[in-house]
This record gives sequence, C-alpha cells and structure tokens, in this order.
Amino acid sequence: MSIRRLSVLDLIPVRDGQSTGQALAAGIALAQAAEAAGFHRYWVAEHHNMPAVASTNPPVIIAMLAGATQQLRIGSGGIMLPNHAPLVVAEQFALLEAAYPGRIDLGIGRAPGSDPVTNWALRHGGPQTGDADRFPEHVDNLIAMMEPAGVGLNLQGRSYALRATPNALGRPTPWLLGSSDYSARLAAEKGLPYVFAHHFSGDSTADVLDLYRSAFRPSDVSPAPQTFLTVNVVVAPTQEEADRLARPYVLAMVALRTGGELKPQVSVEEAAAVRLPEAHEALGAQLSERWVVGTPEKAAAQLEELADHFGVDEVMVHPVAGALAGDPVDRNPAREATLALLASQVLAPVAV
Repeated sequence: MSIRRLSVLDLIPVRDGQSTGQALAAGIALAQAAEAAGFHRYWVAEHHNMPAVASTNPPVIIAMLAGATQQLRIGSGGIMLPNHAPLVVAEQFALLEAAYPGRIDLGIGRAPGSDPVTNWALRHGGPQTGDADRFPEHVDNLIAMMEPAGVGLNLQGRSYALRATPNALGRPTPWLLGSSDYSARLAAEKGLPYVFAHHFSGDSTADVLDLYRSAFRPSDVSPAPQTFLTVNVVVAPTQEEADRLARPYVLAMVALRTGGELKPQVSVEEAAAVRLPEAHEALGAQLSERWVVGTPEKAAAQLEELADHFGVDEVMVHPVAGALAGDPVDRNPAREATLALLASQVLAPVAV
C-alpha cells in the first residue's frame, strides 16, 4: 500500500542553551516547513516536568500552530485524559474548532504522561479522572460535550443544557491513542479512529491493528476503521550524517530508560563524543532499531515497506534529528531537512 499522506508528531524538544520560547519558535517553524512540504497533519504531545520537552499544554500550542499555518490539520497526540476534566478539554477543543474549522484533531490518551509527583500536582492530590474503569465513560462524555447541540445533564431531578461553546458549527475529529490493545478495543467498540504508538511500543503493532479493524463498529464519527503508523525518523543526505543526527535522541532515550539524568538535549557534536557503557549502547541500539534513519531514498523505501506491512496509507513521522552547536536557537534545520527530504521522495510535488 503506497503512502498517500505524511504527518508529523512533535514533542517540542528543548536543547541545551535554548529557552522555552525559542523551542516553541522552532516548533512553529517546523510546522510551517511541514505545511510547505505537503504534510497532512501536525500533532503535539502532552508531557510534563521534563527538561527536554516543551509540549506541556497541547491546546495552547495547537492555537499557536494553527494561527501560524493555513491548511495543515493541527491536533493533540495526545491529550492525557486522566489529567483533565472532560468538560475542560471539550471547551478547549470546541473553541479551537470554532477558530480553525475543519482543521482540529483531538487525540486522546489514557496514560498520565509524567512522573507520580507531577501527576499528583496535576490532580490537586485527588484521584485520577480517567482510570481504567471510568476512562470509557469520560471519553463518551468528552465527545458528547463537543457536539454542536451539546448534551443534557440530569442533576437533582432537573435537566440542564451543557455546551462546550455557545454556537458551534462543527466538532474536532476525535482519535483514541494507545500503546496496548486496551485503547484498540475501546476505539473499535465506539467506532473511533485509532493510532497505536508504534514509534515507542512497536512489538505488537500488527496484532493490535488487526484487533481494531476486525472488531470495529461503524459510527457517526467514523463509518470505517481509520488508523495510521507513527515512526521516529531522521533523514539526511548520507547514512553517516543521519546516524550522527540521531545520536542525541538515542542518548536521551537511554537516560530515560536507565534512570539517568534528564536534561535538555545535547548538541550533535557533544553526543558524538559520549561513550556509554556497553550495556547502555546495546540498549540504545535496541531502542532505535525500529526507527527510520538514513538517506531520502532509503527512508522512503523503509516507510513504504512499513505502510504496506501494516496496511496504512498515512505515516506520522516524529523527526528526532538533533541540532548542531552552531544552529540558530529558534530553528532546528536538521528536523526541517528531515521533513523536506522525506517529502521529496514520498509526496507528489505541491503546487505553489
């Protein structure tokens, strides 16, 4: 199956010597580069209290990105529903859809997206709002609240009208995200589009997608199964350069998995000088074995092979190329080049 659409997942990385504002500026520039190259959608993640990640509040970032682009679909990959009241999320995304009609995706996840202390702070010390038992209920409530007509809330014998925004003309497209078969089953049951996190949990991708497709029940949201593939990607003119650009993110992932110090991402030059213990180097190789790292021709061929294997015609790439020490602080040229080089091989030329 050939790829018809390329999309982008962004965590808004923060590198050493870069402020949050500069990282956000680099993210906006990357979204504009994605749109110019013909990418279809651009999603931002939700992570908290991480020195190398500025994507803490997707609705705020989505508003910034949508305002800086013209046609690109902008969304969350995803909103971690355990951290939020469904009505708050419904209000945020109903407003985004009103401001940028037909361009907003609401990806919903079940993971907390942070460490236990930060999770406690997010919920004022209270219980999760989206635990395994109540997550389906909260998904239903969130989607219903975003309906233009709103919902009726029965309270103390009276019915109250509840709308996420006063006069909506449409609603964002909801997606369920997951890294196990739980969300796949739920998405199939509720007739929702679904994305499996192949970029960091790819051992069971085929089985989970088969489960989703076989159990899918058509709905008003989606009459047929909708899914795509997520992949970590670095593309450069040579294999050697691509490997070099991937090294800072490899080091970051090894630190995350081994309890190492989490800090802003180091430069490509600094990463090249780091020598890890043999066991950690092996872990880095294992973690990156599903990544697509190479020349434009090689990367395109690998993505086409993955799309064919998993039966998808859209691939969402997470560009993990690092930055050189001399790069401008408000741009990441290697991430932008990854998108441009990949699009030149996969997508048809875009009319200007």
